[in-house]
Amino acid sequence: MTLLRQVWAPLVLASLLGCTAAPDRYVVPTPAATDRQSIAFRTVEIREVSLPAYAASDEISLQDEGGRLATVGDGLWADTPERAVSLALARHLAELSGRTVASAPWPLESFPDARLDVRFETLTAEETGTFRARGQYFVAVGDGRRERAGLFDLAVPFDPAGGAGAIATARGQIILDLARDLAARALR
Repeated sequence: MTLLRQVWAPLVLASLLGCTAAPDRYVVPTPAATDRQSIAFRTVEIREVSLPAYAASDEISLQDEGGRLATVGDGLWADTPERAVSLALARHLAELSGRTVASAPWPLESFPDARLDVRFETLTAEETGTFRARGQYFVAVGDGRRERAGLFDLAVPFDPAGGAGAIATARGQIILDLARDLAARALR
């Protein structure tokens, strides 16, 4: 009996593990920022963004009209959401402004002219076909210029029938829209 367990147990376990499919991972497309927006700072550090727990999760979710969040299939984000959003926001702001923008930790020897802190209250794909981002931003400036704070409330449409891929595309677009909004209002 012991020999039977030693031989069959690993085979049964290996066959069960082989039957479990790995979840699909979705990369958020990064739309190009083709327009230009001047900002008041030569260098800007994007602090790690603050996301609600559900938006910071690896699972891709969709919110119904009652507010319930459900996972979309077995799809997962390909990168951790906080890191991905911080990097995308830095890329878009650099493309839009032509200035040096990087996510924290600041990679250069000299200190940045400004630090941008973005805190999301909502980053949600709604089953009605709207991807929504709401929250606050804070700009810390070290040279005595006026520091700033403000609110944002953005939405982009998407096709819920497109599943996780459509949600990923909408998230990419809303982060570009947020970068445009921050360049125009927060960093001027």
